[in-house]
Parts: sequence; structure tokens; C-alpha cells
Amino acid sequence: MYRSKIKGLGYYVPENVVTNDDLSKLMDTSDAWIQERTGIKERRHVVKGTDTTTTMGAKAALKALEAAGVSKEEVDFVVFATLSPDYYFPGCGVLVQKELGLKTVGALDIRNQCSGFLYALSVADQYIKTGMYCNILVIASETQSPALDMSTRGRNMAVLFGDGAGAAVVSRSEGENGILSTHLHSEGAYADALAMIAPGVGTKWVPEILAENDPDDVSYYPNMNGQFVFKNAVVRLAEVINEGLEANGLTVGDIDMLVPHQANLRISQFVQHQFKLSDAQVYNNIMKYGNTTAASVPIALAEAVGEGKIKEGDVVVLAAFGSGFTWASAIIRW
Repeated sequence: MYRSKIKGLGYYVPENVVTNDDLSKLMDTSDAWIQERTGIKERRHVVKGTDTTTTMGAKAALKALEAAGVSKEEVDFVVFATLSPDYYFPGCGVLVQKELGLKTVGALDIRNQCSGFLYALSVADQYIKTGMYCNILVIASETQSPALDMSTRGRNMAVLFGDGAGAAVVSRSEGENGILSTHLHSEGAYADALAMIAPGVGTKWVPEILAENDPDDVSYYPNMNGQFVFKNAVVRLAEVINEGLEANGLTVGDIDMLVPHQANLRISQFVQHQFKLSDAQVYNNIMKYGNTTAASVPIALAEAVGEGKIKEGDVVVLAAFGSGFTWASAIIRW
């Protein structure tokens, strides 16, 4: 059986920087209030008519392909993770295939929100290990800002999220280094604790939406039971990290770098404290980008590698928790 390896990484974020002070002009909040609760200082928002989920994903993908030394003609398959697709259907997988001018390869869409990249990475890992494909393009991209309630009513969500994309080229390898294992979980009992209910054909049909056109219907905006999500996140992240370590005969002492989903700096710090990891062993960039949902792990991983904080042979742990609830981890020998 083959080993799969992340051969190249890339990321893209919009140029438009939105600071906490910028948000304080739109809603009752402040830089101090946001930083104290989330650790976020600024985030990136797309400008209408420029970036889309697909185009950002394509830009990140091109950087990943260049870093991997893999041509577009060598891509066998595409896995695209997002909660903010350009169309209700079809998904962004086929749209990015068109955008990049790829061959008529298969394109798969993943809808696992904050855990999306790790679910997508796991899918790619299985395809590589079975020998079905040699080079898989894994993309996670999010355009969330247009869906946010940018008023005091929606500030608890609006201050958190940003736009951006990350990508990885996952390739066949016969060496010992690479993805050692991935671990996926879900608990749909708490789906409504972090969700965007409408528009959805299970709740409202398009004619109803057009007829009502109710600006006060909060179901059209993302909503979250923040404290409940926080409590579940810290428990599940610890569990899934330990699960991955145990599956590979590793201990916390073997971790060289933990790259957690960038949901809230306080969550990352809580997990770091649980595992007694130093600041040098945990990579966070939520301060600059906010929560970019599925894109947060590949963006952070690409930055960590680019800054030389991950070297060959390091044990790298990726972990995420989010809407669904879904959570996941990946253990990698770099």
C-alpha cells in the first residue's frame, strides 16, 4: 500500500483588510471586546465583483501546484471543501476544474464546514493509499463575509469570520514520511447549535423566500450557541488528537507542531494548555485572518511551512472542530 504525502501547499487571502475598529463603526463593539473574547485583530473580506470561493481556491491551488512541482496535467482528482459555494449547485469542485483548465478529472465537494479540509484530506489519503490516484488537489475556500449580519444583532458571529483559501497537493509516496492516519467524527444531535438554517429546501422553498422577504428573519444568518460550542470543541479536539497519537504509537511528547482549526484563539490556547505544549509547538494565525472555516487549517499549515517552523521528519498534528458537529485530526510525519 502506498503512502500519501502533502507535496505542496498554497494559500490566498483577499487584499481587503477589515480591522476590529472598522467593525466598531458598523456595530456596538470594540477592538478590546473582540480581542479579549476571540484573539482576533483583523480579517480579510472579499470585495464584490473580485474574488469568489472558486477564484480564491484556484489561486491557492496554483501556488500549491507550483510548490509541489506538479503540473495541472498531472492532477488526477479534485476535492473541494467549503460551506460557501458560489452556486447552490453545482459545487465548486467542477467550477475550479473549469477555472484551472484541468483535464476531465473527477471533482468531489465536501460540506463539513470547519472540519472540511481534514475530511477532504482524509478522502485524498484513501484514494492515494489504494493506488487509484497519484496527485490529488485538495482545496478549501470560503467567502463568508457577504452572509454575515453586519449589525449589533449579528456581532457575535460577524466579528469571527473571514474569507480566504488554502490548498494542498497530495501525492503518492513510497517513503516513510507522509500522512500516517486521519480520524473523522460527527454528532448530528447538536447540528442546530452552530448552523445557518435558511435558505434550505427543508425549511423554506424559494417562492416562500421571495414572498416573505423578511429582513428580520435571523435564520438567514449564521447562528451559534457560543458557550456550548466552546465546551464541546475543547473536549472533542483533545479526544481526536489523542486518538491519532495512540493509533500511531505516539505520545504528546512526540508532537513537533500542532496546527488547530482557527476558530477562536481561546480554544487553541485551552487545548495547548491541556497538552502542555509550548507556544513554539502550536501555530495560530487567527489574529490576522479570523475564522476562515474550512480554509483555516491549510492557510495556517502553509504559513507554518513557509516560515520554516515545520521541517522534514517533524510530527505534525492537524485538528478541527465545527458545525455538524464534526471533528477530525490528521497525524503527519513531514
